[in-house]
Amino acid sequence: MSKVFVNIGLSLDGYMAPEGMTLEHWEQPEYLDWGAKWGALMAWIINQQYFRQNLKLGPGGETGPVNDLLRGTTERIGANIMGKRMFEQGERAWPEEAPFHTPVYVLTHDKRDPWVRPGGTTFYFVNDGPERALELARGSAGGRDIRIAGGADVIQQYLNLAVVEELEIALAPVLFGGGRRLFENLREPGSRWRIDEVLAGPAATHLRYVRAPF
Repeated sequence: MSKVFVNIGLSLDGYMAPEGMTLEHWEQPEYLDWGAKWGALMAWIINQQYFRQNLKLGPGGETGPVNDLLRGTTERIGANIMGKRMFEQGERAWPEEAPFHTPVYVLTHDKRDPWVRPGGTTFYFVNDGPERALELARGSAGGRDIRIAGGADVIQQYLNLAVVEELEIALAPVLFGGGRRLFENLREPGSRWRIDEVLAGPAATHLRYVRAPF
């Protein structure tokens, strides 16, 4: 059966996204430093060979354990789930061939027809809540795993539903000082976790936690 997992980058002070990384602030001068912060958070992935291959950025790139980890994570995904805010930012920033190559279920109150992109990505817009999106993702994942892609509020919804089985976190040595925290708005008692794997890279520490039984 498909596993449900989270795979994200996280700042050292616990933020998934810096202050100002929203469409309404996208080009406002007082928030333009969000791009540099986001770049520092994701610096570990930019030069990985598999990332460059997946986004068709040309040959080259780093190989080794981090690249292998990235490949393994990507290849296990059969469907993605994300929120409206993440989709709207990506719709503006992603290339025509969006970097998912799976069905993607977008949690939103807006009604919209499926959006088919080159390379195997189709975005489906789900108005019936996170449980329905997960049901649809399971049905289309073909036995592969389901990634809860973000943002923070969507991940929190699935953590509160106690359906997330693994957390994969690339912890970058950067400080945001504000933004969207990952671990907020969680109900008690929450799931218990155990460390499954730690991989130290030059630009991030890659942590995998698996949900432990109570």
